[in-house]
Amino acid sequence: MAKKQRKGGGGTPATTALAAAGVPYTLHAYEHDPAAPSYGEEAAEALGVEPGLVFKTLVADVDGELTVAVVPVTGQLDLKALAAAVGGKRAAMADPVAAERTTGYVRGGISPLGQRRALRTVVDASAAGHATVYVSAGRRGLEVELAPDALAKLTAGTFA
Repeated sequence: MAKKQRKGGGGTPATTALAAAGVPYTLHAYEHDPAAPSYGEEAAEALGVEPGLVFKTLVADVDGELTVAVVPVTGQLDLKALAAAVGGKRAAMADPVAAERTTGYVRGGISPLGQRRALRTVVDASAAGHATVYVSAGRRGLEVELAPDALAKLTAGTFA
């Protein structure tokens, strides 16, 4: 069963960054099943929200530079489109160990917010069509709901 919390709690770098920025958000905790085939779809089901509102954070290597893509859990990352969005030529999924080391988060819990080293970020344009979206709050079983514009602003991200 999902548990809702308002500001505070959670204790991750993502929630710390949100609180420091004074951005309105809502935390949603749920019991994570390590056997779940898709963390994002698990989150949508546990929280009882439309899967198109839940976004996954993926780290890719674009021309040798790690780049974050925030895409709906209902879709797949288009690596060519990501490369084009940041003016690059080639993109591939980043090495998981490099992604974890650089962001400070574990796979399945990587948040676009509060990363150890801020990475260039691209948010799927579909996010802009929603009042709020859900992204990882920095650990498996914890999502943060916030306005897409706030997400883009806090990550210095662009919509594409």
